[in-house]
Amino acid sequence: MYYIGIDLGGTNIAVGIVTEDGKIVKKISVPTGAHRPFEEIFQDMADCIRKLLSETGIAESQLKSIGIGTPGCLDTKQGMLIFAGNFKYGKLVNYRELMQKHFDLPVYICNDANAAALAEAKVGAAKGIDNVMMVTLGTGVGGGIVIDGKIYEGHLTAAGELGHIVIVHEGEYCTCGRNGCWEAYASVTALIRQTKEAMAKNPDSIMNETPLEKVNGRTSFDAAKRGDKAALEVVAKYQEYIADGLANLVNVLCPEIIVVGGGICKEGDYLLGPVNEMMQKRVFGAGLLPERKMVVAQLGNDAGLIGAALLHA
Repeated sequence: MYYIGIDLGGTNIAVGIVTEDGKIVKKISVPTGAHRPFEEIFQDMADCIRKLLSETGIAESQLKSIGIGTPGCLDTKQGMLIFAGNFKYGKLVNYRELMQKHFDLPVYICNDANAAALAEAKVGAAKGIDNVMMVTLGTGVGGGIVIDGKIYEGHLTAAGELGHIVIVHEGEYCTCGRNGCWEAYASVTALIRQTKEAMAKNPDSIMNETPLEKVNGRTSFDAAKRGDKAALEVVAKYQEYIADGLANLVNVLCPEIIVVGGGICKEGDYLLGPVNEMMQKRVFGAGLLPERKMVVAQLGNDAGLIGAALLHA
């Protein structure tokens, strides 16, 4: 038997056929067209599924279920999107009914970040571990929580907004409307801001070899590896911000393992080694309780698709 996983984003829709053990047989991606009615978006999803079946020779009768990972607040029991700002018509949309107009199969839905966390817990970096916290450092800070092998969704699947714990009282403005959120300090967007601020204060820094419009998450790290003092300070402070947020979450959730994802993790131990050391010193019971293992996510951009396919489990 096979499973359909769909990662519905504001820009693209990724659709794949997935095996029981989380392997992608084949996948395709099409533009979302988030300004359109959902009937049109779901028609595209259905067309992608049929195209995949045709290209792989898999029969529709061999499909067991369809899972959809999506942004927004959801009623997963009813298969209903309550609200998602990514879509023009993203209010009170019954995903299950729309998909079952095309395929007579069970349809499951899930927040996209939760789907990625589930995939890493089931078949990725945390495979075989029941209590997992996943944090993704990107444009924002997102993530998901898996408890006893199941996604913890909270009311209306709104749990897991990990980036919006406050770590600095009355600190930097966050896009959620509050000030001092972890996302405003530990996201790559925040790192870019911190890098630019350091460049302005330190005109002799080799970070200034990069034009302002081309500054990215690597700029401070590249300069730090060349021994630049200002860059080393930016990187060290950024690592501290990450560690502070992780320690807060560990104290609340007490996961067995923390999976960290996002492109910035390509820095590997140069980023996460010090973060892990700082975090372990900040958690409750430091030095007395076993250390929480920290690992880098394995599934990359496929995590959401795979996790959606595994929602049947």
